[in-house]
Amino acid sequence: MNEPLQRMTHWLEKAVIGLNLCPFAKAVYVKGQIHWVFSGAQDDAEMLSILERELLDLQGLSADVRDTTLIVLLHAFADFYDFNDFLGRAERVLKKRKLEGEFQIASFHPQFVFAGTDEDDITNATNRAPYPTLHLLREASVDRAVQAFPQAEAIFENNMHTMGQLGAQGWNDLMTLPGQAPKI
Repeated sequence: MNEPLQRMTHWLEKAVIGLNLCPFAKAVYVKGQIHWVFSGAQDDAEMLSILERELLDLQGLSADVRDTTLIVLLHAFADFYDFNDFLGRAERVLKKRKLEGEFQIASFHPQFVFAGTDEDDITNATNRAPYPTLHLLREASVDRAVQAFPQAEAIFENNMHTMGQLGAQGWNDLMTLPGQAPKI
């Protein structure tokens, strides 16, 4: 397994699913309904082209085959705030293609920062992934998942509590791949 896929799979299994940060992730993962795209693109035009292509591919497939797509940007957006600015352009692709209401884009970044929090606030880790990542979600799948999880609004609060309990060192330990030295 190549390192980016290994790191992203580790993050998905140990953090997203393992900490239950997204109670809906496990089902699509075990059913093999997640499509991974690893891109070396560095310019906006190429990244937006990939996003558009992946949205259309997702639209053209049944959710039973591909429920969600993770676009991992391997060499772009070292700076979170640049990535955050790019998200507005990504949302415009949804609007241009008239896909609002059919799909949504969730975002993850190694230095993700929620508005109103300090950069070192551990609660930011709920949206931190090894690489800048665009997560393409089907609105219908999100709606079904929310109906199946009666307290969906509690997910955010539960995640903040989980991160607080885990702490920065616990997060670093969790994100360390087997055989790697932990970050100091």
